[in-house]
Amino acid sequence: MWLEHQGNRGARKNLVTAGIFAYFIGVRQSRCVFSRTIYVVCIVIVWLTLGALGLSQDARASPNLLADVNSTVAETNEIAPSHAFWDRTNTLLFIGVGVLRGLDYASTRNMQARGREEILLPDDVVNNSAAFAAVEAAGTAASIGLSYWMHRTRHHKLERWVSIVHISVTGFGVVRNYCLDSKHPPVPTK
Repeated sequence: MWLEHQGNRGARKNLVTAGIFAYFIGVRQSRCVFSRTIYVVCIVIVWLTLGALGLSQDARASPNLLADVNSTVAETNEIAPSHAFWDRTNTLLFIGVGVLRGLDYASTRNMQARGREEILLPDDVVNNSAAFAAVEAAGTAASIGLSYWMHRTRHHKLERWVSIVHISVTGFGVVRNYCLDSKHPPVPTK
């Protein structure tokens, strides 16, 4: 009854919600299901390996936990060492964010040319080249701005992780866009 009063708007809202839900749980089938699975498995393996290396180095560096706690309390009174915001690491991370945002633009255009539809942004934005490029540039600027804010508040690890997470999420979106099946109508045979 409610959908009848809302007309097409209510039905479209439910379809968009269902599409976003399907995207995140992986209901949509594609040619690259196997490669997507390998991609996710590789990310998990790298994450666990880096975590294990960090834990093993911490365990070897400080076998006496009481001395470690005392040194940590003494270090909290000192100011953490700083680095220049535009150092080599940040510059490379920002270049990575910019390149992947450009790849996101290209992969979304490619996906649309193959008959697919963007589910995260409205069609008015995605179909307008200048507006879509501005959204991608704003995403890059927001990432750099958030990193700068983390740098100014002395959260130097988070400063780097903002760009790392941005690169990872955008890279996943690029791979996903290129792996989707085309939705062109079948060519009639004579």
